Amino acid sequence: MQLNPFKSALGQLPSSVPLYGIWAGTASSYVAEILATTGHDWILLDGEHAPNTLADLLPQLQAVAAYPVHPVLRIPSHDPVLIKQVLDIGAQTLMVPMVETAAQAAALVRAMHYPPAGSRGVGGGLIRAARWDAVPDYIRQAAQSLCLVVQIESPLGVANAAQIAAVDGVDAIFIGPADLSTSMGHAGDASHADVQHGIRHTIACCLEQGKACGILAPNEQDARRYAEWGCSFMAISIDIPLLRQAALASLARFRACPGPLGSSHAY
Repeated sequence: MQLNPFKSALGQLPSSVPLYGIWAGTASSYVAEILATTGHDWILLDGEHAPNTLADLLPQLQAVAAYPVHPVLRIPSHDPVLIKQVLDIGAQTLMVPMVETAAQAAALVRAMHYPPAGSRGVGGGLIRAARWDAVPDYIRQAAQSLCLVVQIESPLGVANAAQIAAVDGVDAIFIGPADLSTSMGHAGDASHADVQHGIRHTIACCLEQGKACGILAPNEQDARRYAEWGCSFMAISIDIPLLRQAALASLARFRACPGPLGSSHAY
């Protein structure tokens, strides 16, 4: 049974040094493996806004498995069937978007686990997670290595943050500043005072419940502020903007740059 170092690290927080992650949205196992060599603590394989299917995500999990970085797999919905499938291909840590109530969070916990604690279907020797029956007693051991991160991205989610964080089986909360700012009427402006208040409130609720809180923060000033507020894991880079900014910077050495080089504050 493979241990989940990411889950273990979250359980030992708060820590003076956050876990730093990188977002992988290119839907490429080759790029994912390159990112896995860079020293980040975790890598987000995005199945929500990147063109990733189940068949795309499997080779990315395989590509990063040889490296110390921990893969966090984000799915596009709360569908328990999809949760079953991504767990079966070997994902240990799932991030689920748009969680607004404790009831939604509890339903996700049930989808993560086998009966009697949950409703996950049994794949037996067919699944990579059990190493095709090479892991003794996988069904009874699986819960030890599974980690559920739910995203708060709306005013309703912020209002219910304490109740969501209190759900047994929710290991951490991850704030989505882009969706939160947009749903609050401040599209593209996560730095707006109202959005920042919502972010800080959510972090405080997590800490009060003894749960880890994370956030997407490619802007350095944002990331350092969120760490001061208590965020214990942060995604500080995204592969696609990194590639684009590097290409623009290279071109700008020879002629006027066709676009902005700065990192976005929308995330």
